[in-house]
Amino acid sequence: MNLDTLRHSCSHVMAQAVKELWPEVKLGIGPAIEDGFYYDFDKREPFTDEDLVAIEKKMQQIIAKNEPFIRQELSKEEALELFKKSGEIYKEELIHEIPEERISIYRTGEGFFDLCRGPHVESTGQIKAFKLLSVAGAYWHGIETNPMLQRIYGTCFEMRKELDDYLGNLEEAKKRDHRKLGPALGLFDVYHEEAGAGLVFYHPKGALLRKSIEDYEKEEHLKRGYQMVITPHIALAGLWKTSGHWDYYRENMYSFAIDEKDFVLKPMNCPGHILIYKSRLRSYKDLPIRYFELGTVYRHEKAGVLHGLLRVRGFTQDDAHIFCLPEQLGEEIKRIIDFVFDTMKDFGFEDLGIELSTRPEKYIGSDEDWQRATAALEAALKEKGLSYDVNIGEGAFYGPKIDIKLKDALKRKWQCATIQCDFALPKRFNLAYIDSDGKEKQPIMLHRVLLGSLERFIGALIEHYNGELPLWLSPEQVMVIPIKEALNDYALKVKDALEENGIRVALDNTNETLNKRIRNAEIEKIPYSIIVGEREEKTGAVAVRKKGEGDLGALPVEEFIKKIKEEIGSRI
Repeated sequence: MNLDTLRHSCSHVMAQAVKELWPEVKLGIGPAIEDGFYYDFDKREPFTDEDLVAIEKKMQQIIAKNEPFIRQELSKEEALELFKKSGEIYKEELIHEIPEERISIYRTGEGFFDLCRGPHVESTGQIKAFKLLSVAGAYWHGIETNPMLQRIYGTCFEMRKELDDYLGNLEEAKKRDHRKLGPALGLFDVYHEEAGAGLVFYHPKGALLRKSIEDYEKEEHLKRGYQMVITPHIALAGLWKTSGHWDYYRENMYSFAIDEKDFVLKPMNCPGHILIYKSRLRSYKDLPIRYFELGTVYRHEKAGVLHGLLRVRGFTQDDAHIFCLPEQLGEEIKRIIDFVFDTMKDFGFEDLGIELSTRPEKYIGSDEDWQRATAALEAALKEKGLSYDVNIGEGAFYGPKIDIKLKDALKRKWQCATIQCDFALPKRFNLAYIDSDGKEKQPIMLHRVLLGSLERFIGALIEHYNGELPLWLSPEQVMVIPIKEALNDYALKVKDALEENGIRVALDNTNETLNKRIRNAEIEKIPYSIIVGEREEKTGAVAVRKKGEGDLGALPVEEFIKKIKEEIGSRI
């Protein structure tokens, strides 16, 4: 059984249940989505938790009747008359938008019908395992000036066990929510009334975590032949008009005037890298040129879509742009794919999904260039022997792309790495190099990120590891705990020795009990605690505790340092 069909049918049953309970409610749309389905309703009073229970009960009754889904075709005029008579104003609007002259509806039960292309399962009795999850507001067609509808989300599976596993994952996800763990662990917060929403404030521990990621990225990029660049945060609006962002991305851009000239707070790093390329004459011998920047960008996001670190208004991308010869294109794409896989493995992600997104409805560049760019991306995936899904029409406005999505401990997908092949911007900016024949030719440009937004990636890390970050990423790697005040000097000596070896260490010499301080280190998810008592002071040792494993016994300080450094270096 097709899961999308099952879920769409369950959405249909939910709409029927709502109409039977509240006949005055107006229906919006109800598609299947990745993890379930939703349906939008125009209802005067908000749906409550009790309402969801009542809807589920009514749905069970409809399912128990095993009512068939009956498809019926009508002319557009007949369909308009039918839905106008029933007061379904949103369905009328949808019918006007349908180009076909024949309209299909589906009927279930004694009187329920819905505008729908289908398909559906044969009957309601085939729906075995479902659950309504939540209610959210949703503007009709996603346009703020339209009415606000109520969207009920649900999920549906073929088997009860699949549903139970999914619901269990949802509960686990709530415990791992980075919006709770991040502030609780002293890493960050994303809202200050004085500053506004969607802006990240990294606290000292969060800044250390981010530094670890940035240091890793700089080291790995330099090893792979990238050159570091830094570009301004603002630029004249004309730059973005040339790039096409002004026409295709303007609603997401912040613009303002300085000295009667229009400026833009950069939403992307690519135009800046292009200007660096254009700063001098290039030869074919110079290519490929790989520019890398940890570039902070700003995008105008609506308040309703802001979500912790995952959707913010200011964030940093590990952005790179590669300028190459046509004969270098395939190899450069494969190098990036390898770089992505190696990077994700180092961070503990080995389950990855790949998608190839093709030309959207609105685009720049010639059809021939789009075909060449898409063919290059697809050829690289095939040569690497990688399986992938195709997303028709989901490419960037300037080129097709490969998206590589990681799957976390709960099997959720996170968008991170992207590789975009671009013939259009080099042409718009008149980029050139002198070829071996002495003639000017146009380079091909690859846009790419590995982790994507550092903010989003940190959110994914926190939820994947439930806040218990690997040793090499942990902001505080070791907590030193003296048993009593008389041992503070020895504890400080141990702390200094660890710090001299590049280990991030903290000292807890407060007046709390020993057990309380050990417990606090556990709560703060610090990987190692080392206890120092009189015996350890006499022998130059430390008593080692590892989070999740407990007491590991005593080790000489030098041996403990060696062990820690090896574990950090291995990135286990």
